[in-house]
Amino acid sequence: MDNNQKKYNRRDIIKTLATVPVLGAFAYGLSEKLQYREEQTYRIADDLGLNLYDDPDPVSSGSDRVIRIGIIGSGIRGRQLLEAAGFAHPDVLKDWASSAERNSDDTRFQDYLSQDDLQIEITAVCDIFDIHADYALLASANAKKGIAKDSLNIKAKRYQNYRDLINASDVDAVIIATPDHWHAQMAMDAAKAGKHIYVEKGLTRTVEEAYALRNVIKQSNVVLQLGHQGRQTASFRKAKQLIDKNILGKISLIEVCTNRNDPNGAWVYPIHPDANPQTVDWKQFIEPTNAHPFSLERFFRWRCWWDYGTGLGGDLLTHEYDAINQVLGLGIPHSAVASGGVYFFKDGREVPDVYHAVFEYPERDLTFMYSASLANDNYRGKVIMGHDATMRMENRLEIFPDRGSTQYRKQLEAGLIRPEEAMITYEPGRNTVDAYTSATEKYFASRGLLYTHVKGKRVNTAHLHIKEWLECIRMNRQPSCNIDQAFEEAITAHMATIAYREDRKVFWDAEKEQVI
Repeated sequence: MDNNQKKYNRRDIIKTLATVPVLGAFAYGLSEKLQYREEQTYRIADDLGLNLYDDPDPVSSGSDRVIRIGIIGSGIRGRQLLEAAGFAHPDVLKDWASSAERNSDDTRFQDYLSQDDLQIEITAVCDIFDIHADYALLASANAKKGIAKDSLNIKAKRYQNYRDLINASDVDAVIIATPDHWHAQMAMDAAKAGKHIYVEKGLTRTVEEAYALRNVIKQSNVVLQLGHQGRQTASFRKAKQLIDKNILGKISLIEVCTNRNDPNGAWVYPIHPDANPQTVDWKQFIEPTNAHPFSLERFFRWRCWWDYGTGLGGDLLTHEYDAINQVLGLGIPHSAVASGGVYFFKDGREVPDVYHAVFEYPERDLTFMYSASLANDNYRGKVIMGHDATMRMENRLEIFPDRGSTQYRKQLEAGLIRPEEAMITYEPGRNTVDAYTSATEKYFASRGLLYTHVKGKRVNTAHLHIKEWLECIRMNRQPSCNIDQAFEEAITAHMATIAYREDRKVFWDAEKEQVI
């Protein structure tokens, strides 16, 4: 402490802090060198009964039962899920290996090779774009993680229509990575066929679909996991432990955001040169929604139109909401308002590229705010504000005492903790975000949605999320993002979308389970 902080001598400080239940033990073990923030952080955590470096063991059934998987949709996300499951295309592995030779910080190739064997087979592939289907077939044959395509023996069958895939006798479970407008129908049909389901977010395109899908899943014996891989992020799990210890005090405001500033991040995905009416089954693409003439922009950049996507609400808000929901158990809000517009990408899209939503939880005395821009990448992050401290929750977890805190008043007065310095920091492993060239990858990596660390090892969060789903199938138990969690996510996002599109305040009648 400097001279200005010597309001109390060391003996007075210890005597004072000994009367504070939360940090009493910390006072007696206080180091002579109080300025060493790292040591102080460890002691605070110890006093709260927290081991910041003890990771929970992943779910494990101990079974070696092989589960046969059908993949429906093998575009951008479908390919990523195949890789997470252990089936990367040889060209991807070749690129990763080459990149690792040039840049030692790029550990994607080694991370992939060290993934657990999930004991699955990809027996079926369905995509309505021939090029994507062919890609998935090659990936499905690459269980040995090779970089040569010529040696692959393709055993998976390609289906033109997903209904034939889910009725196949050699498919036990399906991964659905299609545009949003197909999620509900495919998941319901799969459940009725007795197939377990991993489905990407957003869960459904409409409120009505959310009710219908929940009913079907509840009446079945299948295991459904919604694709919020943030459920596996170590810092999010640690955040829950900390908040359960009441380290923040009463929480009244939560702010989360999405900020991206590149075309890919704004869903202006590349259009494949071989895509045309002969290689794309357009009729099947538009089947569950409004008819529209063949359009490559709509097919590849489907998130930009309400017919197929759910905008920022169903896509990126849901990631932020689910992270907070798993930590605080917020559930469906009492009300929602939203605003925004198409302010930058004047490309014919319908969904806003600037979007704000505010959710009220009067029974919890708190407000949850989401703010997004697809034309600016100023980093903000997830912030949980309590009376006594503020938590910044990303891949790196930090807790700052509030200068007006009641719980930490004596420690603040003694200069032991400072509002501008984190009193607890948790960062699982080393951040290697700079190894990636994609701005979108950096966005997700910084938020803990690409990788986390388990026992000191960097692991793909989607890999862990799929693994949890598979192990729950083997054990006949529910995963972390089951239909109940998924329904809460879906209704919350839909409330904000309705509020935006209808320019009104939207309410949830919890007793009747109705959006009004």
